[in-house]
Amino acid sequence: MKEVLMYIIGSLVEKPQAVKVGVAEDGDTVRFKLTLDTCDRGKVIGKEGRVVKSIRTVLQAAAARQNKKVYLDID
Repeated sequence: MKEVLMYIIGSLVEKPQAVKVGVAEDGDTVRFKLTLDTCDRGKVIGKEGRVVKSIRTVLQAAAARQNKKVYLDID
């Protein structure tokens, strides 16, 4: 799932070298903490949060195959 997230985020941002992904796994729950450059936050969140909602949907679909729940936090 982390590879999927990195691929999507890397395609959206201008500074992919500034992207950091933290992963905390607790049983059947996976929590991703995404740290971005300030100028890239708007692109990842999107208008009214549509882009980040779509990213979360893709991650949830990937997590469902492994019977896990996934959360994405953006800093």
